[in-house]
Amino acid sequence: MSEGQAQDQLALHALRAAEMAAIAAHGQIGRGDKNAADQAAVDAMRKGLNAMAMKGRIVIGEGERDEAPMLYIGEEVGTGEGPEIDIALDPIEGTTPTSKGMPNALAVLAIAPRGGLLHAPDTYMDKIAVGPGLPEGVIDLDLSAEENVRRLAEAKGVKTSELSACILDRPRHDHIVKQMRQLGVRINFITDNDVAGVISAADPNGYADIYMGRGGAPEGVLAAAALRCIGGQMQGRLHFRNDDERARAEKTGITDFDRKYDMRELASKDCVFVAAGVTTGLLVEGVKKIGPNTYETESLMLSSSDKVRRVVRTRVDGPSV
Repeated sequence: MSEGQAQDQLALHALRAAEMAAIAAHGQIGRGDKNAADQAAVDAMRKGLNAMAMKGRIVIGEGERDEAPMLYIGEEVGTGEGPEIDIALDPIEGTTPTSKGMPNALAVLAIAPRGGLLHAPDTYMDKIAVGPGLPEGVIDLDLSAEENVRRLAEAKGVKTSELSACILDRPRHDHIVKQMRQLGVRINFITDNDVAGVISAADPNGYADIYMGRGGAPEGVLAAAALRCIGGQMQGRLHFRNDDERARAEKTGITDFDRKYDMRELASKDCVFVAAGVTTGLLVEGVKKIGPNTYETESLMLSSSDKVRRVVRTRVDGPSV
């Protein structure tokens, strides 16, 4: 098997792992127990990853080793034979929407050769992202939200009032919202899942022109992997709430706590990104049960090596799911 064929096989198995997690979470939609939904997705995704012919290492997961049985940072997965692969994942990006039967929950993972994804701690990250086709450096995390939007409007040749921003609906973003209102920018709020928010803002036909705000650092690396595949610009800076989070960052090799990362530092090597819909949202349709043991899934599959964007619909039959 050639190297290209081996990569294609890994991508298909990554897709399968995400589909398995989405189907497992489907049974918990609307049941009010986000932990049960997360656990179901974790167990299914781990099973899918362990079937892959690779020496896999999770660099973006759901916490540290002592939080097992979650898929933890540093966990080794795969058969132990094959290429060395780094993995960023979130078995359910949007556990609350899943438990409440709300839209936009995904099973998400990205894979890259060893060292290709930032080994980030489970903390917060300030983020800003735009789509492709814009001058390099049009956005800068060190500038205010207002200045970034003015620069984006100038680059696009439009008024600020013709732009829209995607922002996670949290009180910590009130200052950004105020600046957007003053500029007449339309705001598309999301309640969860800033991975989908970043991707949709980077899509020329997507949900918004720019994504801004503070969300999870793991989601930041996942979003950067997706943007490396589809194009665009993104910057992120880790935000630490206490000394414990700084100590955890040091364990991953991070010593410059104020460093501003760009997209190609967050995802430094060619990667594959997969997002399988749990509930219908911005990117894909959710899981549909169409028979006693038959499910239909829809997934977004991106590859940075060939810049191909695929929407994959799969029908899965059998009690194994």
